[in-house]
Amino acid sequence: MGNFTVQSIKTHVSPVDTFKTTTFVMQLRTPLNKKTATERALLPAVLERGSFHFPSRQHIQGALEELYGAHFTADVVKKGEHHVMTFRMEVANEKFLTDTTPLTGRAIQLLASVLLYPLVENDSFSEQAVEEEKRSHRQKIASVYDDKMRYANMRLTEEMCRDEPYSVPVLGYEKELDSINGQSLYKAYKKLLKEAAFDFYVVGDVEEKNIKAFMNEYMLLKDNNPLPYKLETEKVAEEARIVKEKQDVQQGKLHIGYRTNVVFGDPDYFPLQVFNSLFGGSPHSKLFINVREKANLAYYAASRVESHKGLIIVLAGIDSGKFEEASEIIDKQLSEMQKGSFTEEDIDQTKAVLKNQILETIDVPRGRIELEYHGAIIGRDISAEDWIKAIDKVTKEDMLRAGENIIKDTTYFLHGEGGDK
Repeated sequence: MGNFTVQSIKTHVSPVDTFKTTTFVMQLRTPLNKKTATERALLPAVLERGSFHFPSRQHIQGALEELYGAHFTADVVKKGEHHVMTFRMEVANEKFLTDTTPLTGRAIQLLASVLLYPLVENDSFSEQAVEEEKRSHRQKIASVYDDKMRYANMRLTEEMCRDEPYSVPVLGYEKELDSINGQSLYKAYKKLLKEAAFDFYVVGDVEEKNIKAFMNEYMLLKDNNPLPYKLETEKVAEEARIVKEKQDVQQGKLHIGYRTNVVFGDPDYFPLQVFNSLFGGSPHSKLFINVREKANLAYYAASRVESHKGLIIVLAGIDSGKFEEASEIIDKQLSEMQKGSFTEEDIDQTKAVLKNQILETIDVPRGRIELEYHGAIIGRDISAEDWIKAIDKVTKEDMLRAGENIIKDTTYFLHGEGGDK
């Protein structure tokens, strides 16, 4: 992958001839912050409605159709305590078309137009557009309540990280929407362009020199000066807390948060990934086999690593009356893992699963970009191939060292009748 910087936009070009399309992804990263989260979560939808050069959805859609049905999406995610706005475009490669008119430059031009030349008047976005997107955004926030797994995950985060930026919801807060108007949102947009760290990825059958030329011609980002910031990722687990909430639900949601104090880039990160995969991240994991299959205590039981926050989150769907039994057997699985009650065969199987997952991920351009963006966040180039090599090197001793500092912090249980005993 070739890397260069154009006007503070770190550009990563991966010339590969295995895809018939070219994928463009622009990532804008800022610290996750309660004051800015709602405006920044709302911005992608407003920007997608039109730009100076393409002043309506219909104009943008027309431009995409001229690019042979290109796909364009935008959204926000959080990675640890980073708030990341993402713009993605996938365009056919003209080398595979009967009409060989170059499309790469036009795609970058369109992306630059939406991102850097918004449709504004008197330093304000259209009030009508903002109000319509606020209504849609309010529905998105409300929909989290209806998705009980997402809701339980949000509530665990709120309780466990209540004094940390990580507790801020990626979509922001419904009550903050009332105070947003076209002018305030445009101010937020200008502030974002000034403060965000930009990373631009291109994957496809392209030449680096052409991408650099198009970037210099179209992606004219001015006055961008992202302030370096250090995120507080180390935190000592408090005395384990249990938070229960009753709703009219058929299936209880048991979510447990653990502190690991290991984040992406740390020497123990890949040993932690292998440890977690055997604990609850794979089909042969201890949670799946012992909690779901043998004890029949859960409809599902799994765990995942929050790579940029240093957490492991266990998620289990259980009967509301099985809280004590399920919690006890989950605790036992972690304790046994920390004691080293697993074999070399378990480790080999786990590493094979993880490597296959990575290979499947990078088989799709967006997956490769997503994987390699982890390195960009910490300021290092770490390729997907580096991930596989690092996993191969993990030993049982490495896993035990990474696992010994895993400490339970908060248990959140969303339950129906019978769960509050």
